[in-house]
Amino acid sequence: MFREPRIDDVNAEEAVCLHDQGAVLVDVREHDEWIVGHAPGAVHVPLSSVGREARRFADREVLTVCRTGRRSARAARVLAKAGAEVLNVAGGMSSWAAAGLPVVRDDGGPGAVA
Repeated sequence: MFREPRIDDVNAEEAVCLHDQGAVLVDVREHDEWIVGHAPGAVHVPLSSVGREARRFADREVLTVCRTGRRSARAARVLAKAGAEVLNVAGGMSSWAAAGLPVVRDDGGPGAVA
């Protein structure tokens, strides 16, 4: 019987530490959410594109994030099946911003979580 991969969660502060150590932070929100604000250094791959992009993250340590953590948990399972070592950011960008961590726009200016 096939079992879904188990994905562990990390909090926003742990995600920052892992990202600083080389993990890829993949933001799976939609474009209109991304442009309002995202974590510095994040890579934008909308949830609808994760399956097509999964191979690019094989054999990498990946952190997935969305607004609340639900979509990113789905994306994490897809990436894990493709061979990535994946952790999900619990509470998503909402918890990221609530922790006082930076949120930026593409131009580097201050962003917000939509």
